[in-house]
Amino acid sequence: MKLDLTVGCTLVLLLLTAVLSGAGAVPVPEPLRTLPGARGCHMAQFKSLSPQEMKAFKRAKDALEEALLLKSWSCSARPFPRTRDLRQLQVWERPVALEAELDLTLEVLATVANSTLGDILDQPLHMLRHIHSHLQACLPAQPRAGARPRGHLRHWLHRLQEARDKESRGCLEASVTFNLFRLLTRDLKCVADGDLCV
Repeated sequence: MKLDLTVGCTLVLLLLTAVLSGAGAVPVPEPLRTLPGARGCHMAQFKSLSPQEMKAFKRAKDALEEALLLKSWSCSARPFPRTRDLRQLQVWERPVALEAELDLTLEVLATVANSTLGDILDQPLHMLRHIHSHLQACLPAQPRAGARPRGHLRHWLHRLQEARDKESRGCLEASVTFNLFRLLTRDLKCVADGDLCV
């Protein structure tokens, strides 16, 4: 009797497997990610920063602007033009553009922090580094040898690199300072929204 019960259960399981396979059972959906194919990309937490974090960034921006008033600077190019909008890029290109923007911002602000505004910039720099570390998981895999960014992305990356190579330290400080809230409230939010940023 026990043997017949085991055989019967096995037959029922095999029959259910065949029926479900033939019927095309609905697969369990995967959780949505910010970017398709990006493992460990969890940017949704940065859709909006806390009021305390924004207050720290406001203090830093005010201090940077005050310091800029004491310097003479002029820029021949604008690394962050007003016409630039991450929505013009494909979803997978946006983290690449934001990462380049963050790299320049961190480089410039770290230099300022080391020279004059260390205490005021500590918390904002910590937060920007935290964002940057999460952003690394959202970057697409390394392109094939010889492959290069095209279109708007290529133009933006070139503009940031050119500014880094050619502009004065004062110009870079001014550009990063005036772009800081746009980075935090528009560009970061757009990457965090993924394909919902339209």
